[in-house]
Parts: sequence; C-alpha cells; structure tokens
Amino acid sequence: MSDTERSKQKSTTSRAERRFPEWIRTGWASGADFAFTKELVEDLNLHTVCQSARCPNQGECWKRRTATFMILGNLCTRNCRYCSVPGGKPQGEVDRDEPEHVGEAVARMGLKHAVITSVTRDDLPDGGAAHFVATILAIRAASPSTTIELLVPDFLGDADAIHTVLDAAPEVFGHNIETVERLYSTLRGRRYAYDLGLSVLREAAAYGAPSIVKSAFMVGHGETPAEVEALLRDLRAAGCEAVSIGQYLRPSRKQREVAEYVTPEQLQDYEDLARSLGFAFAAAGPFVRSSYRSEELLQTEYARRRLGARYGGDMEEHTDAR
Repeated sequence: MSDTERSKQKSTTSRAERRFPEWIRTGWASGADFAFTKELVEDLNLHTVCQSARCPNQGECWKRRTATFMILGNLCTRNCRYCSVPGGKPQGEVDRDEPEHVGEAVARMGLKHAVITSVTRDDLPDGGAAHFVATILAIRAASPSTTIELLVPDFLGDADAIHTVLDAAPEVFGHNIETVERLYSTLRGRRYAYDLGLSVLREAAAYGAPSIVKSAFMVGHGETPAEVEALLRDLRAAGCEAVSIGQYLRPSRKQREVAEYVTPEQLQDYEDLARSLGFAFAAAGPFVRSSYRSEELLQTEYARRRLGARYGGDMEEHTDAR
C-alpha cells in the first residue's frame, strides 16, 4: 500500500471514529422473537416510534417482544429538525380502530408494561387527547394488569386536553422537553417556546393525578453542561419526577447533524446531577430514550410508594418481566 493510500485510509478511519466513537455501537437483531413483533405490528396495521423515528434500540426491543406504539397515525403536523417521523397534513383523519388494535397487540405480546406515544396532531381540536384515553381503555380491557406509560405531545398547552388524559390515570404521564432552552426553538420551530413544553409538565404535576410525571431530552446538539443543569432544574421546578437523557443520533441525512458525541462519563455525571436535584428516577446513557426499559421506573421504591396503594401495595407483579 502506498503512502498516499495509507493516508487516505487513515483519514477515512479518523473521520469515522470522530463520527461514531467506540461507545456508539449497536448491532441489529433477528430471530423468532424479532419476527414475531414485526409480523404482529404489520398484521394489526400499527405504527411504532421504533420504526418511524428510526430508534437505534429497535432490534434489541423487538427481540424482547416489546415496542413503543405510536398512535394517531404516522403523519405529524410538525417538522422538528431532529425527528424522522413524516410531517404533513392528516386533515383530521383518525383510525377509530387503532385503540382496539393496540390493546390486542399488548395482550398478544404479553406486555406487563406498555408505552404509548403519538405524532403531534395540531389539526385535532383536543390534540388527540380522547384517542389516548380510548387507547388506555382498550389496553385495560384486553390486558387489565398491564401498566401504562404515555408520552404525549404538548397539546398546544391546552389544560383540558392534559386533564382528559390524566383522568384516565396512566401510571406514567410523560412529555419530552427534548433540548435546552437556547436550542428549543431551533430544533422544534420558532412557533413553539421552551415554556410551552414545561407548561405541560407543570400542569400535569399541579393537577394532582396519581400519574408519575416524566420527561426526557437529548444531548449532542451543542448544549453546554451549564445549560443541561439549568434544564434539569427547570424540569424539577415544573414538578417533573423522572427524567431520561440520551445521545442524539441523526436518523437520516434529512435531519440535523450531530454536534457532539457526549461521553458515557459525562452522561453519568448528568444522571448523578439529576438525582442530586431531587429526581426520583433518572437514567442517562448513549442509547437511553424515554421509552427504553421504561418499566424500570415502576420497579423503584418511589413508584411503589406513589402507586402501590392502587395495586395492593405490590408493584413487583405489575412490572415488565422481560
């Protein structure tokens, strides 16, 4: 090999290493359990954030026979710069059979803990809140012992929509803040302010429902540690009880580039900081997402105290045993 060829090879390797550090490595999964999940999702004509958002954990989760179901279709009325979910104009269309299909999927998969999210539907008067409730009811009808975690959009700050969802008493009510204040409008659009996201959490916490209030955000967009600390403090002040922090990974060339790969050590520091600020549950890591191993929240002593009375004081049998 010539010196020129070695130089080119070294340059290519260096670029690849800068782009994908050693801790950003994930494999793909296959096998019978993965195929079961894939076929089930297709059979019931369901959408998952695993596919639509190109989640790096899809292989691992589907092999464990679990998935995060995305309701209200596969067309989002927004176009956030970090997200690969298709944007467009659904024009008020809603699949009324979707809640029942989600309930059937949860039952057939034998899920002890189900995570449900959605696209943002600014075209609907209630932002899709009633559809979330219908999905909760369908899951409880099909699999009564399954605990439910919701990851909802901001509903444009509509308190009635937030209350509608909380009245259905999901075990976990989540809304992702996504990023620090300085970058919020850049990533989510100028029409949407940082405090809009906080207001959802604030309203949920103040409402007094039994649900645990949770949020999540990504690092790697160019934020500073001081900005992350400020964000964590804002989440706690809003009443957020649990938080997940993960590395942003560009889903495709259409989305915003990664500004930085945050080291696992720094992510651990963020997790430790969150706990020191009073979060009852915190998880941080390169592949941590709001729904990734989310059942671990319900295995904490805090969740036992908050929710145990609703289940005879014993949460163990209600957590995900996968």
